[in-house]
Amino acid sequence: MLGTLNFFYGLTHSYGLAIILLTLAVRVLLHPLSHKQLMSMQRMQKIQPRLKVIQEKYAGDKEKLNQEMMKLYKENGVNPAAGCMPLLVQLPIFILLYRVLMEYNFAKATFLGVGLDTSALGALAAAAGMPAKNAGFGTVLQGLAAHPEGLMRLDLYGPVVILIVLVGFLTWFQQRLSSANNPQMAFLNWFMPLFMSFICLSLPGGVMLYWGSSSFISVAQQWRVMHKAEQEMQVKPTLHKNKPEEAGAGKDD
Repeated sequence: MLGTLNFFYGLTHSYGLAIILLTLAVRVLLHPLSHKQLMSMQRMQKIQPRLKVIQEKYAGDKEKLNQEMMKLYKENGVNPAAGCMPLLVQLPIFILLYRVLMEYNFAKATFLGVGLDTSALGALAAAAGMPAKNAGFGTVLQGLAAHPEGLMRLDLYGPVVILIVLVGFLTWFQQRLSSANNPQMAFLNWFMPLFMSFICLSLPGGVMLYWGSSSFISVAQQWRVMHKAEQEMQVKPTLHKNKPEEAGAGKDD
């Protein structure tokens, strides 16, 4: 990961573009796994109404319930484990990429105004005239309360805040795609974006740029998979296009 990041930096002479290209390269390499995962999740979502009917119908007969569920999975080409296994394979790779970006020395480089080695809390601390290193949430609030004029320094914290808002929006949009027409997921639709945005406050800009790029690619991929799965679910097998003629039918006596 580190070598690839340095390679892309050598090509672009921009750490920001190098992070985006590295993220894109990783996503392309993992596309077969993530595509399989998304397709499985989408198909599982489509058969949920029929699955619920089966669960209610055979609630008192576990053996029959399992038989009918497996039959339903087989008819729709669904493997319940297919959505988990690809994620387990991808997770270590994303953790490696995350660690590389967390520990990389960007030498105070910026990309579109975002400091790649500075968090949003660090940028707000700098706006309040405080040391940006190891700035905590409470400390930053106290500093801004003592120096409210720091809020006018949008040049210091504005770009990274916009990036956080973008990540929050992409998280919300992805949740909406994943939980469409599912009222049980309504709580996560607004909780996850807020939770992710709060976590992002303390992450360096380089990690934020990776996260935003990866989220954008994920949303695009998920939308494409949903469209493809929608088309597949609408296709119904045709047993006979023409009714077979009976033996001797249509012949003269």
